[in-house]
Amino acid sequence: MITGADLGDGTYRNPVLNADWSDPDVVRVGDDFYLTASSFGRAPGLPLLHSRDLVNWTLVGHALERLQPAGEFRVPRHDCGVWAPSLRHHDDRFWIFWGDPDHGIFQVNAPAIRGPWTSPHLVKEGRGLIDACPLWDEETGEAYLVHAWAKSRSGVKNRLTGHRMHPEGTGLLDEGKVIVDGDRIPGWFTLEGPKLYQHDGWFWILAPAGGVETGWQGALRSRDFFGPYEERIVLEQGDTDVNGPHQGGWIRTSAGEDWFLHFQQRGPYGRVVHLQPMSWGEQGADGWPVVGDAGTPVAVHRKPDLPVQPPASPATDDDFPGGRYGRQWQWTANPQDGWATQHSGDGLRLTCVRSSDAHDLRKLPSILTQRLPGVECVVEVELRLDSEEPGARAGLAVLGDSFGWIGLERADDGTVRLVHRFAESVAKGERDAGHPRLAPEGRVRLRIGIGAGARCRFAYDLGAGDGWESSGPVFAATPWRWVGALLGLFALAPVGGGHAGAATFTQFRVVSP
Repeated sequence: MITGADLGDGTYRNPVLNADWSDPDVVRVGDDFYLTASSFGRAPGLPLLHSRDLVNWTLVGHALERLQPAGEFRVPRHDCGVWAPSLRHHDDRFWIFWGDPDHGIFQVNAPAIRGPWTSPHLVKEGRGLIDACPLWDEETGEAYLVHAWAKSRSGVKNRLTGHRMHPEGTGLLDEGKVIVDGDRIPGWFTLEGPKLYQHDGWFWILAPAGGVETGWQGALRSRDFFGPYEERIVLEQGDTDVNGPHQGGWIRTSAGEDWFLHFQQRGPYGRVVHLQPMSWGEQGADGWPVVGDAGTPVAVHRKPDLPVQPPASPATDDDFPGGRYGRQWQWTANPQDGWATQHSGDGLRLTCVRSSDAHDLRKLPSILTQRLPGVECVVEVELRLDSEEPGARAGLAVLGDSFGWIGLERADDGTVRLVHRFAESVAKGERDAGHPRLAPEGRVRLRIGIGAGARCRFAYDLGAGDGWESSGPVFAATPWRWVGALLGLFALAPVGGGHAGAATFTQFRVVSP
């Protein structure tokens, strides 16, 4: 595990979550803070993180075991699925609403953050419905929902639609109305990701515009939910190196301090999460929120006025006790029984899943992945291939729109070989990145050194006393369209009959270089 946001002297350094925790939203319940994020087509989805100081976070579970409709997510749909969820606490329950751009707006709820969570309930059906956020008016008992639009599915974007919602979150009470039309705001485009609040007698929508890489965070307010709204830019890059700072959630601590968590797009690392101080009009802004350092992101800042917590970050390392994998791992599609086998020892035992797409990791649902760390690091794992099937292979991958992997393969002559392969984003299949060589013991220690700009150097140790040997040229990790690059473990075999064996991974580690 690599930590680093908490500097240990009462200050923190951004980002506080230095990996692809895309489109974060946050809620406070008592002294505890909880965060969820987009999980797109991976399963389980809707990650759930916990903190007591907004700086040190741990992953405590997921709210969505399988994506729905289940049949459509039997195969990877990397940029589809769960987009920009909203996390709320109402009526002693946790609620998460999100938009699936191909199906509509869903919600799940639970009495506790660790569940049990309900099955997904479709609140509004339709294509292009994204970034949904509910609001319960505690004084009137009314409930509302706001969402944005994906032009790729609906032909509509840059506007927000509002509804009255059934107080139990089961459905909507009207046909909806466009409450903010971004085309009518000079200079604004790609208005999306709304988060809905009430404060000081106003309905507030905190929403980004301008695109994920170059945009800004906006605030909109109205005395009536259905508008009209006035707007203001409250966070933008300025002269900092934090591009496109936007889309996230406002939170107020028990001490009365206001903070804003948002993302920054960082190419192959995905959308990392920053924490900004926030106030309401303390600098003469007529009650408008002031975010960051007078509207620009802070790099280092004092921590929130909350009890000191031990340094923490979401887990990366794993010994796979009993064959079980940690919460940080997600499959690239809804999992099937038998992909990972539990046993009495340590180590992840993956079945060599038969596939006609063995030449292209981007098409495989049975890859176990975790987020690429946003810092320079070294990733290591030990692999043993327990398969006699010619063509069976297993390895450690960096997976995105292009991919590279290193591992073991059973050759046609029965030998096990160390192989290193890659595919460019435009390629339909993989090719060798290094020369294959014998792995007489059928096991190997694998390494990927991840440098600046997510440039990856692959290496291996066959245990013959030669130590680490580098393999192939540098590979530059690439994201998907909306998802950062992933680290992955896999085992597969060509199409055929019968069981194709398995591979065992042990001692997965992510350490500083």
